[in-house]
Amino acid sequence: MSEAIIELDHVVKEFRSKDSKQPMRAVDDVSLTINKGDVFGIIGYSGAGKSTMVRMINALERPTSGSVRVLGQDITSLNESGLRPLRRKIGMIFQQFNLFSTKTVAQNIAYPLVLDHWRKDYQERRVNQLLKFVGLEEHANKYPSQLSGGQKQRVGIARALATNPEILLADEATSALDPETTGEVLDLLQQINRQLGVTIVLITHQMNVVQQIANRIAVMSDGRVVERGDAYSVFAAPKQEITKRFIATAISGIPGSERVVDMHRQWPGRLVTVLIRQKDAQNELDDSIVPSSGQNISGLISKYGVATNLVYGGIDTVTGYAIGAMTYELAGEASLIDAFLDELSRDSDVFDFGTAQAPVEYDTAVSAPLGGPKTRPVHSADDDGSDGDEKEERS
Repeated sequence: MSEAIIELDHVVKEFRSKDSKQPMRAVDDVSLTINKGDVFGIIGYSGAGKSTMVRMINALERPTSGSVRVLGQDITSLNESGLRPLRRKIGMIFQQFNLFSTKTVAQNIAYPLVLDHWRKDYQERRVNQLLKFVGLEEHANKYPSQLSGGQKQRVGIARALATNPEILLADEATSALDPETTGEVLDLLQQINRQLGVTIVLITHQMNVVQQIANRIAVMSDGRVVERGDAYSVFAAPKQEITKRFIATAISGIPGSERVVDMHRQWPGRLVTVLIRQKDAQNELDDSIVPSSGQNISGLISKYGVATNLVYGGIDTVTGYAIGAMTYELAGEASLIDAFLDELSRDSDVFDFGTAQAPVEYDTAVSAPLGGPKTRPVHSADDDGSDGDEKEERS
């Protein structure tokens, strides 16, 4: 059974300015549960409210209404002295590192321990442990100006871990880093989660970041959570347009409209794109199951003897499961192709772009997959509900 470590219940945060009579609502009626051990990704464009929301988790901001519970405590009404022991259990990683330029690496890491009045010998022991953990043992006496961006962020991570927190808040922690260094930092965060059992809340506008390490995701827009669920399901079956735009930056496979036009020039046959979902996905917005897709292509090609060319595609993984799309040129007898597509589309999402001589308009093909929508309630009419319960528990 999952144990909640952070709970937001109908949280609203408004800011008032002298120039406006109406308050600006940064967080708008958000309810969210983050479980112990999660790597929880909160994603949204600039101004979506995600950073304000995370600042309410460590009470740097107070909600206008609603409640925030952290580690079993309602922190909404706690004063500063009441918050102090709780904040020791929450580490914070920043986009711009926030290191002291006049302190060495070791001194930066030790800073929270100094504030917390740790004995000097304990400080030294803990700093040495953390230097080893983040791979900076040789840089203990250097200053931030002598480090690369990735090394600075490792210092920031070590400092955030200094007081043995149970929660780590990472606010755009990789936004200032190049792709290779981003990967290294994400590997380190994953190591922290798995080896130390620290719950991580990852605030970002980079979908490929949450794709790599998050097990659950919430998508924010205009202060509201518009989509949420386990990472695979959000990637495999997004409902909101903003989520689909984010996913398009991270997941390969579906050709754009210009690419389809180019393919029609190069391939005269019938072009179809098959979405790949390795397993069912559960949508938390409407409590439905979106079934797997594209799992029987090879068998059906053999069954109907359809001539195929694989002309475009890509497969990615999210939490270890495949997601993507493959585009084929189909050639041969029209009746066999129709029969093949009819059976394929019963269990898979298939976009039919037509042939070079008779193309299908791109928006029509993408918005109306062959066979129509394929969703079912979590508790379908022909089962006893046990499978749905199992899926809900897993998500």
